[in-house]
Amino acid sequence: MKICLVTAFPPSGRQLNEYAFYIARELQPDPRINLTILADELDNYEFATDENGNPLAGQNELHGFDVVRCWKFNNPATPFRLLRAIQKVKPDVVWFNLVFSTFATPDHPVAAFAGLCVPALTRALGCYAHVTLHHILEHVDLAGAGVRQDRVFRLGSELATRVLLKANSVSVLLSAYQQTLLEKYSAQNILLGTHGVFASRPSPPDFSKRGNPDCRILAIGHWGTYKRLETLMEALPAVLKKVPNARLVIAGANHHTKPGYWESIRDSQKGNQRIEFRGYVAEHDIPDLFRTSSVVVMPYDSATGSSGPAHQACEFGVPMVCADLADFRTMAADEEMAVSFYKTGDAADLADKLAAVLESPDIQRRMSEQNFSAAVRMTMPNVVRNYLRWFELAERKRALGATSEIQTFRRWSRLLRSGGLRISAAPPSRLMAGDMSEREVVRVKARVIEE
Repeated sequence: MKICLVTAFPPSGRQLNEYAFYIARELQPDPRINLTILADELDNYEFATDENGNPLAGQNELHGFDVVRCWKFNNPATPFRLLRAIQKVKPDVVWFNLVFSTFATPDHPVAAFAGLCVPALTRALGCYAHVTLHHILEHVDLAGAGVRQDRVFRLGSELATRVLLKANSVSVLLSAYQQTLLEKYSAQNILLGTHGVFASRPSPPDFSKRGNPDCRILAIGHWGTYKRLETLMEALPAVLKKVPNARLVIAGANHHTKPGYWESIRDSQKGNQRIEFRGYVAEHDIPDLFRTSSVVVMPYDSATGSSGPAHQACEFGVPMVCADLADFRTMAADEEMAVSFYKTGDAADLADKLAAVLESPDIQRRMSEQNFSAAVRMTMPNVVRNYLRWFELAERKRALGATSEIQTFRRWSRLLRSGGLRISAAPPSRLMAGDMSEREVVRVKARVIEE
């Protein structure tokens, strides 16, 4: 099967590039799969900075992947460039790994909308188009995410959603999203998938690496929009009063629309020895970062889908404390995660929930084991295997449809030869002479008259 994966891809710093890497890593060694990645052109990612706040140096392409960088962020010409690349590859499946801002920011609505039209245009070309949609905007607090002109943006996003649903199939990662698309849009091509954990074989948590000597609180993400640190900064002094050996580790880049955000928080906390700012963390350093953490905290103002850090916490068997948001509640219920929820924006409640986990080794162990158990059920090989089953099923359905057309043609031909039917729109002599193709015969819109 020849697959084109349309996505941001490392060393790009754009959204979902890490998720795309783990999908590609599972597909690449499969001898049945011929994978081409249609990725974004590389840029200067000033929003991605190291622990000193300096922009990351340029990185090389990952070895072993067939990557064609054929589209550019914030560029209205993206559809033309992508469709040209798709026609050149001639894939069986074009798999889009998307959020609504994959192709452009809200400040470039034409480019954003044009990019989201590509799945429908791909289907019109005759290729099977599948979209993995990581969020839907009906479930996003746009004000909390920093979006201006809420009403206009929602109208545009509803139109974009309807266009995305013109793909052959769309998978979402939360059951509430599936329900919304079924009820609001009457969509009939929605599949419910799972985000999954990145490891093929997760390793059980090693509790000897935690609380030795510090109880690390890990906050990781792309900071500055709805993922913010102010509430956590306010909660930390109360946590330290109850758990003096607690240490807060803040990791991750700025959101691409908010360069300089985490550095401003760092500057406001100068002199606080119980906070460590790590900046962007390379993939090979992620395992140690999680394995040595006693709890993962997600101090968000709103959510935009199933959380990547939450699944990484499961992968490494780490307890979680999250803002009480509907998406996180759905995620925890769908995937049986152990999560302690605090009232969104309430620093005192956040401090209490963090302290309760850190003060109790028994709670830590129970939550860790439950999250690791969830991870074992949703490894990336299992996630990708389900996608391939969907694609193979769709391919077989199309093959059966083509076979049905040919069988219909053959039945009509036998009847024509026997004189049992006459088609008024095309003389039998032309049919018998072979002047019309099988597809023309099957699709001829003629009145059939019984002799």
